[in-house]
Amino acid sequence: MTTSRASAGDGISTYKGQERALRADRLGTGGLLLSVLAATAPLMVVAGVMPTTFAVMGIVGQPLLFVVLGVILILFSVGYAEMSRHVHNAGAFYAYISRGLGGTAGASAALVALVAYNALQVGIYGIFGFEVSGLFATYADLEIAWWIPALAAVAAVGALGWLKIDVNAKVLGVLLVIEVALVVIFDIAAVADPAKEGLSLHAFNPDTLTGAGVGTALCFCIAAFLGFEQAPVYAEETSRPHVLVPRVMFLAVGGVAVFFALSSWALTVATGPSAIVGESQTQSAGLLFGLTESRLGGTFTDVLHVLFVTGMFAAMVSFHNVVARYAFAMGREGLLPRAFGRTTGSSGAPGTGSLLQTAVSALVVIAFAVADDKPTGDPTEPVLHLFTWGGNIGALGVILLMAAASFSVVVFFVRRGAAGAQAWRLATSAVAGLALLVIAGYTVKDFDVLVGAGPDSSLSWLLPGIVGASVLVGLAQGLYLRSRSPEAHARIGLGNEAFQLEKAAQS
Repeated sequence: MTTSRASAGDGISTYKGQERALRADRLGTGGLLLSVLAATAPLMVVAGVMPTTFAVMGIVGQPLLFVVLGVILILFSVGYAEMSRHVHNAGAFYAYISRGLGGTAGASAALVALVAYNALQVGIYGIFGFEVSGLFATYADLEIAWWIPALAAVAAVGALGWLKIDVNAKVLGVLLVIEVALVVIFDIAAVADPAKEGLSLHAFNPDTLTGAGVGTALCFCIAAFLGFEQAPVYAEETSRPHVLVPRVMFLAVGGVAVFFALSSWALTVATGPSAIVGESQTQSAGLLFGLTESRLGGTFTDVLHVLFVTGMFAAMVSFHNVVARYAFAMGREGLLPRAFGRTTGSSGAPGTGSLLQTAVSALVVIAFAVADDKPTGDPTEPVLHLFTWGGNIGALGVILLMAAASFSVVVFFVRRGAAGAQAWRLATSAVAGLALLVIAGYTVKDFDVLVGAGPDSSLSWLLPGIVGASVLVGLAQGLYLRSRSPEAHARIGLGNEAFQLEKAAQS
C-alpha cells in the first residue's frame, strides 16, 4: 500500500467510530459457507435452470459444462482467495479492483456490483411470487396475484436484513440443508431407477458439447454458481478472514460444481440422454417434479414444491445481505452518501443499505405489478420477465466483475514486487480472466436468447446496456473524485483500513 493511499483516511470521522465497521466474529466456517451457498439456490437451479438449458440449447452435455465451469472458477478462486488474505472489505469486488487497477476502476466496479446484485435479488421476487401464488391455487384453491406474496417477501427479507448476520446464517442454513438433502434423494432415486438407457455416462462425453449453443449454455450454467464469490464480502464479520474466506470459497466452488454436475446427470439418467432435451422442452420447470412424483410419490413432490419456494427465499436473503454490505462499503468510502456507511444499533448490520435494497425491490415489484394489470396479453409475462431480465443483467455484471478482479490480482501482486512468489497464482488468474471475458462476450452476443426475446428485439442491447451504463457512470464518478476530491479517490478500496490508519495516526 503506497503512502498516498495510506494517508487517505483524512476525511473519515472518528466520531462513533464503531459505526464505520461491521461487527467482527459473527461468522465461522459453517455460517459463512451457508450464507454463501444459499445464494446458489440449488433447487431453483435443478428445477429451473437445468431444464431450461436442456430445452433452449439442446445440449445433452450440461453435466460436463458444470465440470468445465468448476475448473474455470477454481482457477479464478486461486488468485481471488489470495487477494482476500490482503484485503478485507465488505465491497470485495470493487475493493480488489481498486487495489489492482486504481480507484477510478474501483468506483466503476462498485456501481456495477450494486446494480448487478440488486438485479439478481429483485429478479427472484418475480418467480417467487409466481410460484407462491401457484401453491395457493393448488393446495388452498385460492387465487392471489403474484405480486402480493412478492411484496410480502420484500418486507420479510428487509426485516431479516436488520438482524445480526449470524441469525441470517441460521435461517439460510436450515433452508439450504433441507433443500440439498431433497435433491440428493432425487439423485439417488434416479440412479436406482434409470430410464431404459440405464446408467449412461453419455452426458459427460465431450462430443455432446459440439454446436453453436455451447457458448450460450455456458452463460446459463455460470449463473448457477453465482454466490460463491460473495465470501470476501463477509470478511470483516469473521474472526480469521485470511483463513476462513479462502477455505469457504474453495469449498463452495468445488461443492457446487460436483453437486450440479451430478444432479444434471441424474436428470439425464432419469429420462435417458436421448430424451432429456425433448422432455425438457415439453415439461420445462415441471420436469423435476414429474420425475420425483413417479419415483418418490406425491407427498415428496409436494414437499419439494414448498422447498422450491423456501430456497428462493434463502437466495433473496443472501443477495440482500450482499447488496446491503456493498452499499455500506460505498457509503464508508464516499461513493454513496455517508449515511450508508454506518451500521445499525446493537445488530451491527448495515441498516441503511438494507433499507435501500428493500426500497428498490418494492418499487420494481410494484412497477411490474402495474404492468401485469392489463386487459390483453399473457398475464405471466411481467413476472417471467422480472425473473429472466433481472437474472441475466445480474449475471452479466458479476461475470465482468470476476474478469476484472482476475486481472486486478495480477497487477496488484506485480506492483508489490511479488510476481515471482505468486507466479502460479497470477497465471491461473490470467487464464480465468480471459475465459470469463469469453463467457461475457457470449452473454452479450446471445442476450436475446437468454431473455427469450427475438433477435431483432431492442432488449438484446437495452438490458446489457444497463450494465454498460453502470460501468460508464461509475468511471465518471471516479474521474470526478480524482479531480475534485483526491483524498476521497485515494480512499476507494481501503474500507475500514482508512479509519484505522487515521486512528493510529492520531493516537
